[in-house]
Amino acid sequence: MPEPRTRRSPAPEDRQRDAERTKARILEAAKAEFGAKGFTAARVGDIAARAGINKQLISYYFGGKEGLYAEVTRALFQHNRGLTDPDTPLADVVADFVRTNVLNQDDVRLFIWENLNDTGPGAHGEDFQREFLRQQADYVRQRQEAGDLPADLDPRHLLLALMGAAAAPFMLPRVARLLHDTDPRSAEFADEFAEQLARLLRHSA
Repeated sequence: MPEPRTRRSPAPEDRQRDAERTKARILEAAKAEFGAKGFTAARVGDIAARAGINKQLISYYFGGKEGLYAEVTRALFQHNRGLTDPDTPLADVVADFVRTNVLNQDDVRLFIWENLNDTGPGAHGEDFQREFLRQQADYVRQRQEAGDLPADLDPRHLLLALMGAAAAPFMLPRVARLLHDTDPRSAEFADEFAEQLARLLRHSA
């Protein structure tokens, strides 16, 4: 009779790769679930089922639902941080935000849910987001100094208005659909809307 095979334990680097893949699946599933339902209504069990893992792994890797949500939102803001190169004109950056929203629809839905359900000071991830937003306001100020926009505008108010404009197809989809008779969440609409916003900002320079 052939000798039974001895089962080999995975090498440390294999275990590390498996862990990273599992965490990536959890984060993608969580982004979709939080984007669809918001933090309060999303369920850990549903996130685990979407990721195809045991829900205990969410506690193991992220410390539970709040830790997972914080990691998802941190990744979202970290990605957006990369769009605001100080040397890139503001019109181009805003247009890129519009197009990125269409490519990452779970991200923008999560962003909208988070603001609709704002619980005031001390909300999830607020310290990280405050730092991010202040950096974005600094970028707007730099672009004002470069001549992209009039200097007498408050960059914080301007940033708020531009973020709302970039997310408008998702915050006001019915209005956009009735105005244009098209799907406001399509890539085609995003390209048209991005170009119009960019033109508006260039005219303001």
